[in-house]
Amino acid sequence: MSKGRIFSGMQPSGKFHLGNYLGALENWVKLQNEYECIFAIVDWHALTSQYEDTGGIQESIHNMALDWLSGGLDPERNIIFVQSQVKEHAELHLLLSMITPLSWLERVPTYKDKLQQLGDIGKEINTYGFLGYPELMTADIILYKADTVPVGEDQIPHVELTREIVRRFNSIYPPVFPEPQVKLSKAPYVPGIDGRKMSKSYGNEIPYAAPPDELRARARLMITDPQRVRKHDPGNPDVCTVYTFHKLFNQAATAGIAAQCRSAEVGCVDCKKQLAERMVEELSVIHARRAELAAHPVKVREILAYGAERARKLAAATMEEVRAAMNL
Repeated sequence: MSKGRIFSGMQPSGKFHLGNYLGALENWVKLQNEYECIFAIVDWHALTSQYEDTGGIQESIHNMALDWLSGGLDPERNIIFVQSQVKEHAELHLLLSMITPLSWLERVPTYKDKLQQLGDIGKEINTYGFLGYPELMTADIILYKADTVPVGEDQIPHVELTREIVRRFNSIYPPVFPEPQVKLSKAPYVPGIDGRKMSKSYGNEIPYAAPPDELRARARLMITDPQRVRKHDPGNPDVCTVYTFHKLFNQAATAGIAAQCRSAEVGCVDCKKQLAERMVEELSVIHARRAELAAHPVKVREILAYGAERARKLAAATMEEVRAAMNL
């Protein structure tokens, strides 16, 4: 572990979008050059809020694997697998739940917020699985003795809880686990086409695998400066969703684009067209890789099986230590 070991995961819930790619996956691709990385498609986590509708979960898992691999994750340099294929996650989760005070889980900031948000739309999620989400996340991380966890600021409390649970375990039993450290991801703010944060729940997302015509159509729907009524009115790029995407996909040209907007040298329609073509060009290599992988589903399943086999070896070794420490 001379390079340090990272664990991270994503839920296979719905279609992957550009916010997921720019906010997480793109960073993971960079991290694989610096760390020993373990990436899991955490399907059990998806059940915490979608337990009543599992019909599409296998398709979502397959599509997420396509997204990760086409985005640049190397299955030889990284361990890439599906969480439920490594049963030690469940065993460690159970054992950790025996020593974790209930109040620790209840005070996680996102717990009550999400409980209310999802309750407001009619979801019954007042379950142990939902409350114990951070406990399962802890098991995911420490099962592989990961010393680093890449997260956004909103996830810091979850990692701090992981550290508390590790300290409690290591104080009750012979120490087994390192305390993982946070690695803050400098993820860009990725708006949806309506200017709010890109989210499937808002219906404002741009699918990661969208073909060129769909990318162009979504770009045409993007919100621009509401004060710019006519083409010859000067605009304010700082409040324009299209300009935000130019900064993400067309960084070298942003100064010129901003100047043309403020001087009304270019209209919003032409600016959107320029952005759309840049997005199509930037994503074309990824989409080509994804199409090639999609044509060979058996290969994708083999990659996930290979990753699960490698993950199980690490997990089994850790659980031997845990059982010995707990006299089980």
